[in-house]
Amino acid sequence: MDPFLAGMFSPEWFAAFTGIVILDLLLSGDNAILIALACKNLPHGSRKKAILIGGLGAVGIRIACTLFATGVLSLPYIEFIGGLALLCIAVKLVTDHRDHAGERGKHAPTSLGAAVRTILIADFIMSIDNILSLAGVANTVPDGKWSLIVCGLLISVPIVLFGAQFFLMLILKMPALIYGGAAILGWTAASLMAADKGIGAHIAAYAIHLKVLFVLLVLGVGYVIHHHKKS
Repeated sequence: MDPFLAGMFSPEWFAAFTGIVILDLLLSGDNAILIALACKNLPHGSRKKAILIGGLGAVGIRIACTLFATGVLSLPYIEFIGGLALLCIAVKLVTDHRDHAGERGKHAPTSLGAAVRTILIADFIMSIDNILSLAGVANTVPDGKWSLIVCGLLISVPIVLFGAQFFLMLILKMPALIYGGAAILGWTAASLMAADKGIGAHIAAYAIHLKVLFVLLVLGVGYVIHHHKKS
């Protein structure tokens, strides 16, 4: 039997597959929010293109990392550094938004290339927990490991793409939600740092404080810089 098909459709395989679907639903939400935030300032005709290119590119990165780099992503300090980078991206996204017609006329819209680049870099950082979780669940069924990984990655594609479309629609109608999306990214950044294999053990006890601090930091810096630009 083909090694890829071995173990498929067994009770253990279906149990692990159900867990992967739930993980995809839970862990892909912040990725979809990120894509929506990165595309919000693009011209109308470029938004769907950026979501498609960035979303598929992000899934491609996730596939490559799952297949070849799971061991590297679990090394000490990788998640801590990724959390810091994601915090910077969250601040940038929340300070770049413009929700007044006059401001849109004074500033050039974000380019398609810049939006896609932001999506790919940030999604790589945020996919660390997705990748490790997916690989961990798949390893519970050794015979069906690769089929579970491939199925889990394929399921994440529509979740991320359609989720990004949905969040973008909400953000365009209610610009204040941008702050909520950025707050979620700040919370995710703190979660990554607290889960780090090297430093995480020393800050895990303060994880909730770090999450609240990062949320307040993102919102506070975003509010101050946004109102400074307006004035």
